[in-house]
Formats: sequence, structure tokens, C-alpha cells
Amino acid sequence: MKITGKTAAELFDSIRALTQAGELAPGQELPTVRELAAALGVNRNTVSLAYQRLVTAGIAVTQGRLGTAIRAQRDPGEQEGLLPGSPLADLGGGNPNLAWLPDVGAALARKPYRPRLYGEATVDPELEALARRWMAGDCPEGHDITLTNGAVDAVERLLGAYLVAGDKVAVEDPCFISSINTLRSAGLHAVGVAVDVEGMQAGALERALAQGAQAVIVTPRAHNPTGCSLSAARAAQLRAVLAAYPHVLVIVDDHFSLLSVAGYQDVIPPAARRWALIRSVSKIFGPDLRLAVVASDGPTAQRLRLRLAPGTNWVSHLLQDAVSACLSSPDVSAQVVLARADYARRRDMVAAALAAHGLVCASPADGLNLWLPLPDSSQAAVLALARHGWLVRGGEAFGVQVLTQGLRITVSTIDEAGAQAFAAVLAQVLGQP
Repeated sequence: MKITGKTAAELFDSIRALTQAGELAPGQELPTVRELAAALGVNRNTVSLAYQRLVTAGIAVTQGRLGTAIRAQRDPGEQEGLLPGSPLADLGGGNPNLAWLPDVGAALARKPYRPRLYGEATVDPELEALARRWMAGDCPEGHDITLTNGAVDAVERLLGAYLVAGDKVAVEDPCFISSINTLRSAGLHAVGVAVDVEGMQAGALERALAQGAQAVIVTPRAHNPTGCSLSAARAAQLRAVLAAYPHVLVIVDDHFSLLSVAGYQDVIPPAARRWALIRSVSKIFGPDLRLAVVASDGPTAQRLRLRLAPGTNWVSHLLQDAVSACLSSPDVSAQVVLARADYARRRDMVAAALAAHGLVCASPADGLNLWLPLPDSSQAAVLALARHGWLVRGGEAFGVQVLTQGLRITVSTIDEAGAQAFAAVLAQVLGQP
């Protein structure tokens, strides 16, 4: 292994090439700044700058007094969804109930598909009108509407529009698994912000922003995994904190929206220069409808469209027609109301069954899941439940900086008998009387 170069750019290119060739292995330590500067006859600042660029690019990591090392290969992390072929009763996938997803084909039959060509409006005018009504009153006036391929795609593109590898992003801790994976793959550093029953804590957010976080991702209701929603008082506190950092990109992921029993609480301060409110249809109409509506300030919308441009600059108009047909259908709207009530009923049913055994879930809860805090690691409980035929999600996967101990229990399809049986088994596994 031989690092060459006289400038920071040459050193950067040399180390990157050695990494790509496998001559510098993941986890391998680089020479100290002093050692490499002496060996190459260059200024220490030149080496230091090259190392900083390697860290920013995600090629290396700093280890404090231990120096700098080549970044280990990133683990893709846990993923949401079903475990294909599993014989276990699935209370861990985080999926909506198939029975409450609309018949998209029937909705589309009332809106015949019209092929579009390059150059036509990227957002269908009818869907844009529906989206504006959906967002009305929940974000600053004068916003622009953009479409992305789901909420995770929106978050990834928004962060990419403003941030670079190495930047810090404030997120709830525990955090939605897909957000953790998105930040990891982009080389961004998640700064955990504690949550309680009223949502993200304002004091913890203040500390994250003071540490240099350039963006914040907030879940206003049905937080995944805890199910908590912002109270009006907490939202006001968060607005006050964010008002002091108008340059910070504020991303609000309202993923449960129409299905939520909690009211929407706005955290975007008037002073915010860069903000976006995301509402996807994955939980409402099904994960396969990869579409999210993004309301944002004008410059952010323009950057978002530029990042969509390499992909032909639009979300499939066939998907847009399907979502438009569903949003405008009285039958689908009525079904959404029933689904909202049914999910609430199942949450209450499972929570009551667990409470009868002395197991208290985080409350009030919204969304497709319940969160049961544990005093110790969830691994033993997850494995024991699997032996009894139940699949749940261990809390450690959602942790950012604090060790998260608990169980996330998806309740979207469970019935009364299943709730009672699961509660009895879980109480046995946890040693409850």
C-alpha cells in the first residue's frame, strides 16, 4: 500500500483508488497526519484536509484520538415488511390491512387512462388540485406541490438537494427504520432526539441543532415505532426552537394522515426558509402506489424537481391517475373512514389485552403499531415469541444513539381471539403473573 500525492486532492484520489482496489481494507487505519506528512514531504494541513474530504465523502471515519480509518462496509440494516415464507403470525411487518385497501382498478375504471408524452405537465392538474385541498391550512401559504415515488423517496431527495455526506440530521430517537437506512446510505449522521407521549422533545431538538444539525425530520402523528403524536403545546415548542434556526431544512413526514385519529399539529415556523410537508398514500391506498405529495417552499420545490429530472422528471401518470381516482371517490373516502376506526379499535383491543396482564403500552397511540417498552434487551423476548408462533419487531432496530428496548407490535390484522392469545403468551415470555 503506497499513498502518493502532494496536494489534498491528489492524496484524496490516491487513498480512494487504494480503497477501490482493495489495498486499503474496511476498518484499516490510515497513517497519522504527522506520519503521512513526513513520509510525503507535505504540510500537515494538506494531509488533514485530504482526510476531512475522505470523511465527508463517506470513505473514511474519524476515531478521535485513534486517528482515521477506512469506513467499514455499511450494513443495509433491517427492513420493514413481511418475512416471506414465515409460518409465524405476523405482528412485526408494519403493513396495513389488505381488507382496507381500495379497489384501485374499480376507481380507475371511472377515470380512463390517457397516455402522456414528454413535455406535458409533470403533475396532473386534477391531482394537484386535490393535493392542494389536502394540504390546505396545514403548511405555509404560497407553497408549491411536487410528487415523489413515496415518502422515503421524498426524504432522500430533499436531503440530497441541500446536504452533503457528513452533515448531521436530527431525527426522533427511536426512529423509523427506513429513515435510519436512508441517512446511512447517504453518508449523513443521524442525531437522535428523544420522544415521549407528546412527540419529539423540544429541549433535545435544541441541543441537536446547537450541535450543527442541518435538517430535522419530524413525524407529527402516528410516530413509528412508538405511535405517539404531537400535542398542540409540544408543536408550539418545536416551532419556537426551529424559528431560531431558519436555515435548517424542516421535513415533516405525515405518513398516516387521513387514517390518523390525532389532529395535525404544525411545526413549521413562519421564519423557515427550507421546509417540506410530505403525505404519502402507502398506508391509505397500499404500499404499491409509490406516490407522495410534497408541499414545500418554492426554492425547495425547484431543487426537488431538478433531482427528479434525471428520472424523466415525473412520477408515473398512471399512478397519479390511480391516486386521483381514489382521492376523489366517495366510496374510497367512506372506506378510509371505516379503516381509521378499525385500526383504532384494534389498537385499543390489543392494548387492553396486554394491560390485563400488566403490560402497559405507550399511550395514546396512533398508527398501525403499539409500542411496549422493556427494561432489558428485546432479543430474548423476540426469540421466545417466535418459538410460540408470533413475529414481532425488536426495539433495538429503531435506536439512533440511545439503546432502544421495547417491542413494536403491528395490530392492523389481529382479531380479538388473536389479541388475547398473544397477550397471554407475551405475559408468559416476560414472566408476568
